[in-house]
Amino acid sequence: MKHKLLPLSETMHYILLALREPLHGYAVMQKIEEISKGSVILAAGTLYGAIENLNKHGWIEPVGHSGRRKIYKITTEGSAILKMEQERLTHILSLYEGSELNEEV
Repeated sequence: MKHKLLPLSETMHYILLALREPLHGYAVMQKIEEISKGSVILAAGTLYGAIENLNKHGWIEPVGHSGRRKIYKITTEGSAILKMEQERLTHILSLYEGSELNEEV
């Protein structure tokens, strides 16, 4: 199943990974900063646009509220997409193993 959002952007990857647990937007931003070791810091506009897109495609869904904040979590379909992307990236990484690239670095 080829989807127009595939391959996932780095932003989408991080959001889906963060939403393996239920979180609201601000907590997603913090989680992404933490799991990327500070290399990915999302602006609120970028995050909420991506959340809207992922929700529209059924890859995440609202699961409740914390005050005014909507809490989202990855769906079964979203998890399947992550798994496909993991397999794709694992394959790409395997192409580096044993290549001449490693000796030159």
